[in-house]
Amino acid sequence: MTSKEKDQKEDNLIATNRKAFHDYHILEHYEAGIELKGTEVKSCRAKSVTLTDSFVKIESGEAIMMNVHIAGYEHGNRFNHETKRPRRLLLHKREILKIASKIKERGLTVIPLRFYLKKGRVKVDLGIAKGKTLADKRDTMRKKQDDLETRRVISAYK
Repeated sequence: MTSKEKDQKEDNLIATNRKAFHDYHILEHYEAGIELKGTEVKSCRAKSVTLTDSFVKIESGEAIMMNVHIAGYEHGNRFNHETKRPRRLLLHKREILKIASKIKERGLTVIPLRFYLKKGRVKVDLGIAKGKTLADKRDTMRKKQDDLETRRVISAYK
């Protein structure tokens, strides 16, 4: 991947759910489209999205994203959208069935990891996740701290 492609990916990134990587083990990733209203798309392009405490629910064969806060559009009028309304995800039927079976079998959950633009459309990266225990969280923090110290020592010798 060239630096130009990396810059384009960073420019297209709308929001990330950093808390998800702290609280969950991410087992699988899926890319989904989102059914949005016009003012929601404009707010997404302005990067006014918050993904904390959001999750995906499967109801009657549809994937619905809950608790995603997309701020109201500044220049919107009476046709502005609700900020935390449920939003339908656009996935193939077989993907929805596969996700639903994994959720029922193993007690996993589906959470949105990041919002981004792809070919002018808003997409969401979904992660099938398993909750971390307190010990897992401590181990993760310890590993990050060790990596940071290692990088500091290496940079000091260069």
